[in-house]
Amino acid sequence: MKNKTSTPDLNLTSNERIYLESPSIFKPKKILNFNTKGLKIYTFKAGFKKGNKDLLIIIFDKLVNTASVYSKTSTPSAPIIWDKKYNKGKTKALIVNSGNANAHTGKKGIDIINSYVMFLSKILNCKKSEILVSSTGVIGELFKPELIIKQIKKISKNKSGKIIEAAKAIMTTDTYPKLSNKKFILNRKRYNIFGIAKGSGMINPNMGTMLVYLFIEPYISKNNLKKLINENLDNTFNAITVDSDTSTSDTLALFSLDQSKINLNTNKNFNIVSSAISAIMKDLSLQVVKDGEGLTKLVQVNILKASSKNQAKKIAFSIANSPLVKTAISGQDANWGRIIMAIGKTQEKIQQNKIKISFGSNILCEKGSIYKKINYKKISNYMKNNIVIINVELGLGNDSFTVHGNDLTHEYIRINGDYRS
Repeated sequence: MKNKTSTPDLNLTSNERIYLESPSIFKPKKILNFNTKGLKIYTFKAGFKKGNKDLLIIIFDKLVNTASVYSKTSTPSAPIIWDKKYNKGKTKALIVNSGNANAHTGKKGIDIINSYVMFLSKILNCKKSEILVSSTGVIGELFKPELIIKQIKKISKNKSGKIIEAAKAIMTTDTYPKLSNKKFILNRKRYNIFGIAKGSGMINPNMGTMLVYLFIEPYISKNNLKKLINENLDNTFNAITVDSDTSTSDTLALFSLDQSKINLNTNKNFNIVSSAISAIMKDLSLQVVKDGEGLTKLVQVNILKASSKNQAKKIAFSIANSPLVKTAISGQDANWGRIIMAIGKTQEKIQQNKIKISFGSNILCEKGSIYKKINYKKISNYMKNNIVIINVELGLGNDSFTVHGNDLTHEYIRINGDYRS
């Protein structure tokens, strides 16, 4: 009997089946949809997936400044290789397909990109270096560039769509589209920042952590865009994890739409914009982790009183990524011994008699052993919550770090055991 596979026709049916069957418990009650300026949005059913739209093309009204960061993986996808080689911080169009990652596809993968990018660049009368590309989905499969070229030919006949359509077109195992919209006031004028993201599995920071596209209305230089990303990355998209796996395709791009001029030469003005960027990055990063594949609980790990931020971060991720910790939380088991294990396996210099662990406000251990007044009934009730907060005080210094993750369930195995079949 032949094994079923998505390979021949790229109809990744499991992606769409998951979308219907596994809604996240944290799905927003109301999905945002708002008008955008400075760009035009086009979405298509190109054939990478069976039913839903799977291709996004954004065309900017002007040639816009751009700053991007990518996965630090040593096995980058063809789009990441392409973007790093060609894009110099100016963008006229963005092309994103979902359902095929165009990763580990060698020279053929680059040739595919070159074909559809050159086709669009001639239509837009721009350089190929002014087109940014991303792909997400199954790794190792080639596709014909005609899948995208056929849709590019339809752009002139299509009306610009809304932002929610863009967010839906880039989804794979996501159970809901991820959008965010923030406003900030600078010198008595109101400005807008908006963004979309996709991500549900293969999420672990090493920037990037998924696909994220942010758009800010005023003109900002390439250097300042890069600075704004780097200043806010560590505590947002680099502070979440679903399964400890870093994708081959992770990309975050910030586009300045050049709708007006602002002065970022003062610390006050820069900090106002940075705060707004931080808010939208935090919102989207939490939307990603809240949509973790098969999750039933959101887990917040706070490491406090560490000797350094690096130590706190290392221990926080060790706890959040531990399969034993994640499955205990899924089973509503306050097994704090697994937290001790996860701290120890980092091989950080720790003084055990100073460790204090709490789930919420419920103390489990302190001073090197179980808490004398531990209340099992309260802890058991607390573990039934959809959000579980783990506090670990190391008693070594004043540094801290917070990581958001989730539990590990049978549903995660079902999703990823059936991803291509």
